[in-house]
Amino acid sequence: MPASKVNIRELQIPIKARYQEEPEAATIRLRVTSSASDLADPLHCSVSPEAVPSVVWRSGAHPGVGGLGDVPCSGDVLLGALAACQEITVRMVAAAMGIELESLEVEAVGELDLRGTMGLSRDVPVGFKSITCRTRVGLKGEQNEDRAQRLLQNAERYCVVLNTLRGGVPVESQFSLEG
Repeated sequence: MPASKVNIRELQIPIKARYQEEPEAATIRLRVTSSASDLADPLHCSVSPEAVPSVVWRSGAHPGVGGLGDVPCSGDVLLGALAACQEITVRMVAAAMGIELESLEVEAVGELDLRGTMGLSRDVPVGFKSITCRTRVGLKGEQNEDRAQRLLQNAERYCVVLNTLRGGVPVESQFSLEG
């Protein structure tokens, strides 16, 4: 993996200055909505992020609940968000620290009991029982051990999805019938 092509520190100087002067500007809102898809197909759906509406993520039911296994299930998408966030965080922290990466691999694994989703037992919760995220980083050339450890600690500290899952956040869900 080559040295960073982007000077992260330089890029973030005006952004950090703005957030210092206007703390409210640092609060953002991300939104993802359903995209057009065939409502007669109960096994597939599409969603799109408001920030990039031309991007459509297809998802489907897992084969363990009757899905076809032809597209990622929502659990795959959740684990993918964790892996992507951890990888981009490592890359950005390394670039900001001037550390050249030789290799980077992130693996997110979740375990769940589908009996809960299938309604087979009230004693089995719906959702992941556990999630493990393994991040393996190879650094190019000789590296100071303390600096290398600081890279890993900062990557763990600043990963938004990792810390959201660990800390939990209030999630409000509203269902309504139209017409």
